[in-house]
This record gives sequence, C-alpha cells and structure tokens, in this order.
Amino acid sequence: MSDTTSTNTPLTVDVPTGDDMRALGERIARAARGGDVILLSGPLGAGKTTFAQGFGRGLGIAGPIVSPTFTIARELDGRFLDGSPAHLVHVDAYRLGGNAYAPGQDATGRLLDELESLGLDEELEDPGENTVILMEWGEQMAAALAPERLEVRIARPIDAGTSDPNAELTGDGTRIVTLTPVGATWRGRDLLG
Repeated sequence: MSDTTSTNTPLTVDVPTGDDMRALGERIARAARGGDVILLSGPLGAGKTTFAQGFGRGLGIAGPIVSPTFTIARELDGRFLDGSPAHLVHVDAYRLGGNAYAPGQDATGRLLDELESLGLDEELEDPGENTVILMEWGEQMAAALAPERLEVRIARPIDAGTSDPNAELTGDGTRIVTLTPVGATWRGRDLLG
C-alpha cells in the first residue's frame, strides 16, 4: 500500500500484532528525512513505544528503544535509507505540560518553557538536517512546535468479548493506526513503501 496523497489526507492501517506495529514503524522510518517531526498519540498501552522500536530498527539503530517516560528524551544515532547519518531524538511528552502556569501564561507557553528548561525547544522547533524527532504524547505540542509533521494516532480496541459500553481497553487485538501528514514536506511521500 502506498501514500501519494496530498497533505492532511489521513491514511488508516490495521495493525494486528506488536510485530506488525514494529514493521509499520520500520516502514515509516524508511520514508523519514532529516528535519522530520513525527508525533505519536494513543492511550496507554496502544503501541507507541512498539512503533518507536520499529522506527529505530528502520534507521539501523543498534541499541534498544525503550520508553523515555522518566528521562523525557533519548538521543540515538543510526542511518537513513540512503546511508546518511540519522540522529533520532525520541521524546516522551507524557509528563510535560503540567498546570503550574505563570500569570497570563497559556498551555502552549507552559510547554515551551518546559521544553526550553530541558534544552529541547530549539531542536524541536527546527530539527537539524540529520535529526528526526519522534515524540510520544506529542499531540498537545503540534500547533506550537511542528507546523510540518506526521501525526501517528493509534487507537486501541475495546474488549470484543463484551457488549458492556463501559468495557475497558484491552492490550489485545488489532490497532487502528491513522497517519496524517501535515505540511508540504510530507506531500507525495510513500509512507508505506
């Protein structure tokens, strides 16, 4: 399946297993270029870190890709498909954006302040020519930081064995992944090649 759609046209993919999620991440990594920002969203346990593992594998990163939840960001080096160096900044924004606002400050301002204190603001606003930002829980920062981005939304199924409308999300089953390219830099890229 390929994506040669225009900007902002979502592409939906069913992903039945963790291995398939890693394979999807690897395929997206093959379409990645320096300067890209990829935002992953979905509920806890949806497969964001599993996707990131495949993305790292697609960049030839030898080290393990683990959730950066407590470190906020991990930096890893690999190679793009063309052999050029790739620098991956894997960010987990789950703990960012608290409610300790300065007087008159909005949520975007608070996020930017937190990113600046971590030294990530400039890198996220303008990634280097060999840098790719892969941000879990980054949807709240999209408008503030990344006018050009790929949004990867992962929906997790409700337990299919129940008709209870209050059923819990389950760790099992097919994920529904929606890829939404935003901005001209994503136009015409084959995301699933």
